[in-house]
Amino acid sequence: MPKTKTAFYCQNCGTQYAKWVGQCSACKEWNTVVEEVVQKPEKSDWKTIKSPKKRMAKPLRVQEISSDKEIRLNTFDLEFNRVLGGGLVPGALVLLGGEPGVGKSTLLLQIALKLPYKTLYVSGEESQKQIKMRADRIHPNSETCYILTETKTQNIFQQIEATEPDIVVIDSIQTLHSDYIESAAGSISQIRECTAELIKFAKETNTPVILIGHITKDGSIAGPKILEHMVDTVLQFEGDRNYVYRILRALKNRFGSTAELGIYEMQGGGLRQVNNPSEILISKNDEGLSGTAIASTVEGMRPLMIEIQALVSTAVYGTPQRSTTGYNAKRLNMLLAVLEKRAGFKLGAKDVFLNITGGISVDDPAIDLAVIAAILSSNEDIPIKKGLCFAAEVGLAGEIRPVQRIDQRIVEAEKLGFTSIYVSKNNKIGLKNPSIAIERVSKIEDVVSGLFG
Repeated sequence: MPKTKTAFYCQNCGTQYAKWVGQCSACKEWNTVVEEVVQKPEKSDWKTIKSPKKRMAKPLRVQEISSDKEIRLNTFDLEFNRVLGGGLVPGALVLLGGEPGVGKSTLLLQIALKLPYKTLYVSGEESQKQIKMRADRIHPNSETCYILTETKTQNIFQQIEATEPDIVVIDSIQTLHSDYIESAAGSISQIRECTAELIKFAKETNTPVILIGHITKDGSIAGPKILEHMVDTVLQFEGDRNYVYRILRALKNRFGSTAELGIYEMQGGGLRQVNNPSEILISKNDEGLSGTAIASTVEGMRPLMIEIQALVSTAVYGTPQRSTTGYNAKRLNMLLAVLEKRAGFKLGAKDVFLNITGGISVDDPAIDLAVIAAILSSNEDIPIKKGLCFAAEVGLAGEIRPVQRIDQRIVEAEKLGFTSIYVSKNNKIGLKNPSIAIERVSKIEDVVSGLFG
């Protein structure tokens, strides 16, 4: 009987140790090193696949390398294509993470059902009947989508050889296990081995593979951090269960930008692409309400109009509260200090609550002026005139600072029917004869006098 081989792995970053240690020397986390059974195979390969013979790679001068544009597969989902950078790259490995129940499986099944390419959807969590029930709601008449319920990678590769799909979807990577590793599914060694086999398959056959990954309590993708380094693209699917809107972001993308954003609406028949998110993020209130301001922000290449709500009230329990939803709490404290020091508003003894509607999170500094306008509107209990919006950053000296891509922000506000927009006096605007009134301000005092003067 061969001796069982074991190794110690950090559950947080995947670093391997010869013996147990209390603190991981790589990520400095405590009590994350655990022992796992490891059996190194002689032939660690997806041997059932007949890969084409490849010539040994040789170095080339930069001038000799072809600069042709990478061919991409259209997923026929505009939001998914936008976040990926134009579509799926052949041979790429894409990892999709998100909260349980947010709609990861629904999104990828919906894409697989509508693709004209032959797609193999491998599920290790649901039966074929369960997936069929969901498929009937989304797109029942698919001729190119094949469903396989299997967790053993060797069996999956046998079915891939028989089916020869153009795209492979794995739901999820934590459920797969390989015969070459003698540890439980979901362990670090299993995740690493299964991912390595899938990467080798994807690169040698030029077949894109999409993986679904679970996430931990703190929101990071479960498993070793090396998993995110191994794949080409890491996508995050997020959204509050209390809202119907879902947001797709790219955390890592070797073939495109990580600044793009995709927005979906959860419906009974699947996820609907939201082409104009500004209309869903702004409430349709005809009555003027205090504490509400509209900001023009940019996510990737897409300008958005978002609604910011603020509530300022007298602190009841002595210590004032500072609560934010979808906004950085430290930046809110900074803006409140600027208001008190530079504009003379005494907010130190008042509770301030701030909310960005629609359940999205925004870290664009261009919404600073809208945040201040909403706070002042609530404090004075005076509603901001309808048709006003804001796009400017606020500095520590109380100055209104310029922001990037101001022309796109103005055009988006103009398209949605806004009549006036507050921007920095120092912003260079290239638009000629816009129908929207552009209010140029340089200090907070100018904004206060313009809104409440």
